[in-house]
Parts: sequence; C-alpha cells; structure tokens
Amino acid sequence: MRYFIQFSYFGKAYHGWQNQPNAITVQEVMEKALSTLLRDNISLVGAGRTDAGVHAQEMFAHFDVEDSLDCSDLVNRLNSFLPEDIAIAQIKKVKDGAHARFDALSRTYEYWLVQHKNPFYTDNACEFLRPLNVDAMNHAAQILMEYDDFECFSKSNTDVKTFICQLKGAVWQKQKDKLVFTITADRFLRNMVRAIVGTLLDVGTGKIQVEKVRDIVLSRDRGQAGVSVPAKGLYLTQIKYPHEIFYE
Repeated sequence: MRYFIQFSYFGKAYHGWQNQPNAITVQEVMEKALSTLLRDNISLVGAGRTDAGVHAQEMFAHFDVEDSLDCSDLVNRLNSFLPEDIAIAQIKKVKDGAHARFDALSRTYEYWLVQHKNPFYTDNACEFLRPLNVDAMNHAAQILMEYDDFECFSKSNTDVKTFICQLKGAVWQKQKDKLVFTITADRFLRNMVRAIVGTLLDVGTGKIQVEKVRDIVLSRDRGQAGVSVPAKGLYLTQIKYPHEIFYE
C-alpha cells in the first residue's frame, strides 16, 4: 500500500532534503524514524529536493508498506520521535501508482527579505539593507512569465534533461516587516529561485535595467544572471496534487 506523508522542516541543520554521503539530510532522518517505528526498511520518494539550508512549510513524500496503517497514530508517534525542526502534518493513503514527484501539478516557493536588522530573522530570512525599487522588480518578474526556458537560472553541471518550466505566478509583496517574493511553476531547476531573486535584486538596486532580464533569459548563460541569494530565506510553501490520487 502506498501513502503520502505531508511534513515541514526548518532547514538550517540539514544538507537539503535528499540523501547524501557524509551529510545529514531530512530524508535520512525521516527514513530512520519511519523504519524504526514500522519495523521495516522504509524508503521515501520526495516531491523534489531542496538545497542545504532551504526550508519547507509544506513538503510531500511517498512510501510503501505491506499492511494498512493507522495514520493518525503514526503521525503522533513520528512527531514524538523526530527532532523539533521536522514536523509531520498528515499521512494519507493514495491510489496505486500515485507519485509524490511526478504527480505534482505545481510547486510554490517564497523568498523572505528583511531590509533592517532584526534578530528574529537571523536564521530564516535574507537581510538586504540597500533601497529597492519594488515596482521595477515586479515588472521584471512579469517579463519572466513570457518565457519557459530558464537555463540561465539553473545550477551549472546539472543532470536535468530539459530547462523548460511553466511559470504560473511571480510577484513581490510587502508583508508586515518583510518583503516576500512568491513564485509558482510546474517544476523548478536546481538553484533557480535563488538565482531569479538575485537577478531581480539587481533590477531593484538599479544595477541592471528591467528589459535586461530578457537578454539574460535568452542568453541561457548562468553567468549573465545575478548571484544566488542565501538559502536561509527560501521556503517551499505549497505543492498541489490532483484530488483523484487520494482515497479520502
């Protein structure tokens, strides 16, 4: 039987989601906890991978077991067993063949920026003290919506077969004491959001003009885009799936 597990994590202590040699990851910690509690060798397949230091307010993975589970009880036992920076929201039975990665319809990320020193954001937002033209940044973000090839924002030497991503939204908004960039797409390339944010900050500071963003995208050259902003400001906030893959 296949189950989806919905969870969140604060990424500071982890080298991203995906298992890696000689580095602690969220996947490793969760697989060990599930394997211990279920007395079986449990492997998780995540909806995607987040880089070291990136956070997730909503993440999904799937796993297979032989017998039916008491999902509510397992959620409670897992939360008691896991460290404080990983939390399980729910576990739901899904139909055969449902896949946490390939069935995802869209993913949404937020990037948090603070423009003043604030000790409460030290580990969970990027401090950027220079003045920003947010209108120009939003204009540039809308230009991105006209394209679907984002090789210029992809991590170099990546193993992906295509750089095509269908953007569904990209906007900067002031939210109380922080500036938040929200971006939604069917998929994202490694480092893509952090590179986009770095490029839009170049627009906001006047380092480059708004229309320059077109040249950067068309260049397909990572060296033309802005620097990657720190991982600590990035959050995976939502993943959407078709309703029909769930039993309830």
